[in-house]
Amino acid sequence: MKDIGIEEFHEYIQQQIISDSQTRNIERQQAFFEHVNEELIENGELTPNYTYAYWGNKLGVEINGIGYDETRQILSLSVNHYVEEDAVGSLSKSLIDTKFKRLHGFLAIALGKKYTDIPKNEVFEIAQEIDNYVNAGMVSKIRFFLLSNARATRNLTTIDNAIINDIPIEFRVIDINYQYQYYLLENSGGDISIDTEIPSIEIDSNNEEYSSYLGVLSGNQIVSIYEEHGQKLFEQNVRTFLQFRTKVNQDIKKTILNSPERFFAYNNGITATASEIEVKDNKITHIRGLQIVNGGQTTSSIYQSYKKDKFDVSKIFVQLKISVIKNKEKHGGFVSKVSQYANTQNKINATDFFSNSPFHREFKELSKRILAPAIGGGQRKTGWYYERVRGEFANDTAYLSPAKKRQFREDWPSKQKLDKTKIAKTELTWLKKPSIVSLGPAKFFKEFASEVTKQIEKDNLSITEDYFKQVISRYIMYNSIERIIRTSDWYQVGGYRGAGTVYAMSYFSEIVGNTGMFFDFSKIWELQSLPFKVEEILKQIAKEVYPYIANPPSTGNSNPSEWAKDIKCWERIVDKVNIKIPKDANYLVSNEIVQIIKKEERVKKRLDEGIMIQSFVVDRKNRHIWKPLTDYYLNEKELSPMKMDILKKFSEGLMPLPSDKQSKIIYDLYMDAADFGWEPEK
Repeated sequence: MKDIGIEEFHEYIQQQIISDSQTRNIERQQAFFEHVNEELIENGELTPNYTYAYWGNKLGVEINGIGYDETRQILSLSVNHYVEEDAVGSLSKSLIDTKFKRLHGFLAIALGKKYTDIPKNEVFEIAQEIDNYVNAGMVSKIRFFLLSNARATRNLTTIDNAIINDIPIEFRVIDINYQYQYYLLENSGGDISIDTEIPSIEIDSNNEEYSSYLGVLSGNQIVSIYEEHGQKLFEQNVRTFLQFRTKVNQDIKKTILNSPERFFAYNNGITATASEIEVKDNKITHIRGLQIVNGGQTTSSIYQSYKKDKFDVSKIFVQLKISVIKNKEKHGGFVSKVSQYANTQNKINATDFFSNSPFHREFKELSKRILAPAIGGGQRKTGWYYERVRGEFANDTAYLSPAKKRQFREDWPSKQKLDKTKIAKTELTWLKKPSIVSLGPAKFFKEFASEVTKQIEKDNLSITEDYFKQVISRYIMYNSIERIIRTSDWYQVGGYRGAGTVYAMSYFSEIVGNTGMFFDFSKIWELQSLPFKVEEILKQIAKEVYPYIANPPSTGNSNPSEWAKDIKCWERIVDKVNIKIPKDANYLVSNEIVQIIKKEERVKKRLDEGIMIQSFVVDRKNRHIWKPLTDYYLNEKELSPMKMDILKKFSEGLMPLPSDKQSKIIYDLYMDAADFGWEPEK
C-alpha cells in the first residue's frame, strides 16, 4: 500500500469533508465530527453510540457531541477545532487548554442541572444523558476529546488528568497527525504494542509463514489489555462480543462467578496473531500487532464481569495460542483464515465473513466501468467511486502528477464517492428498516450483510449493472431527502434530520410498494438527481413524518433519538401518516418490466463473467501462474482427479484453449489458492 504525505492526507480529508457537507447539506463542522468519530470507532477508541449536537456560547461553554461505551463505562465528550484552510494549520497549547476548559464548562452545566440557557434540542438531551449516566453510577471514566484537522505543536507532551464528582477525566487530542498515523497503521495492517509477562513455550515449526507459542493469561492481564485497547483487539475477528445472550456466553459468566479456578479447564482459550513478539526466560515480554481472532467472547466476558458485575477475576487463567506471522505480505490473508477456522464456539453465519463477500469485489468492478450520464449540458461522463478499503481513494492519487491528479478528480468527483457503510444505510432504509438504521452503523451493517448474503446465496448473478445503478440512485435519493429537510422552513437547526431522512425514505418505499408497482430508479440515474414529481412528494412525506419522530408519544421513549430506534416508531408512522402515490405518477414500473430487466441483466452478466474468466486464463501475461499453481496443489492441497488433470494439462501447454467450463475450474483454483495467501513468484 502506498504511503502519502501528511499534506496530501490533509488535502484528502478536506475534500472528503467538503464532499460530505455538500452532498448531505450539513455543516462542515458536523461532517468533520462524524468522520473522526467513525475513525475512532474503527480503532476502538469509541463505540457507535455517539451523538452530534453543537452548542457554544460567550460564557465559555462549548460541545460538539458525546459518546458512551457501556462495556467499559466510559463517557466521552468531544469538541471540534476544524480549520477551513488548504494548508495544515497549527494547534497551540493555549488553544487546546481553552477548548478543554469550554468543554469542562458544559460538563459542569450538565451535572449541575443548569439547563436554562441550553437550546431545547439534541444539546438539551445530551446534557440530560450525561447527568443520568453519572447519577446512575454508570461512568467510571470521562474522556475529553479535541478533534481537529490542524497539527498540535511539538511542545504538547501530556495533559494531566482531572477529577469531577470523584470520576477521573482523561484528555485526548485527535489532531491531523494522529489521524494520519492511524491511516498509515491501518494500511499496513494495524499495530497494537503490549509490554507484558506471559509464561509460554514455543511450538517447533519449520513453517516459513509463521511460528506458534502456547501461553497462559491471567484474568487481571486480560482486564488490563482490554482496558487499554478495547475493540481494537478484535478488528480482524469475524464477530464481536455477543453479550450474555447465547448459551456459551452464559456458561462463561457462570464459570467466572462460581468456579473461577476451573476456567482454564472449561474454556477453549484465546487464539491470537501478532506481527512480532519478544521472549525472555520462557516468557513473552512484548507483543506487537496483537489481534484476537478467536476468544472475543472470553475476553469481553471476563472484562465485563470484572468491570460491571465486580467479580474477582484474579483466580482465572486462560490458555493463549498465538501465531507470529513471518511473511508480512501475507498477513491479512493469514489472519482472515485463522479467524474463519478458529471461530467455532458459537454458530457462525455467512454474514460474519461479509468482508470477504464477492459483493465488494463485484461492486468495485462495476464502479470502475460504469459511467454516470453527463448532466447540466456537460459533455463529460463521470464515475461513482466505491471505496472498498478505507483510504483507497487517497492512495489512487498519491503519486500522480498534478495534471493527472486533477484529471482523476474530474473523472471521479469526491462527491461521487461512497463506501460500504453508506450503501448499507441507504439500502436498508429502502428496505423499510428505519429503526434498525437508527441503531447506528455497527447494527445496521450486520443486517445489511445478512440481506446481501441471502441475496447472493439465492442468486449469485444478482450484483448486476442495473443493481449498481439502483444502489447509486437510492444513495442520491437519500442525500436529496436530507437536503430537503435541512432547507425546509419547518426544520429547526440541531433537530433530528438523520432520523427524519431515514423514516421519510422508508415511508416512500412503503407507499410505492402499496401500489403493487416498483419505483423506476432509472429516472434518478439518468438525471443524477430527483425528478421534479419525486422531489415534490418527498417534501410532503418528510414534513408529515418528521413530527412523529421529534414528538414521541407519552407512552414511549421521550428521547426522539432513542424513540427512532424503536420499531413502534415505524409502526406509528405507517399507521398515522396517510399519503398516497398520485395516479399520474410517471416514476413507477410494473413487475413484468422489472422481471424482464432482471433476466436480461443476468444473461449479460453470465456472458461478461465467462468472457472475463476465459480472457484471464488464456492471457499470455499470466502464463507464469499455472505451473507454480499446479505445484501448490500437488504439494499442499488435494484435488479431485478431474480438476488436477485440467490444471496440469493446461500448465504444461497440452490444453492451449480451455473451454468455458475448464476456464472456470482453473480460475476458481487460482482464486482459492490466493485466498489462502498463495501467490506466484514474480
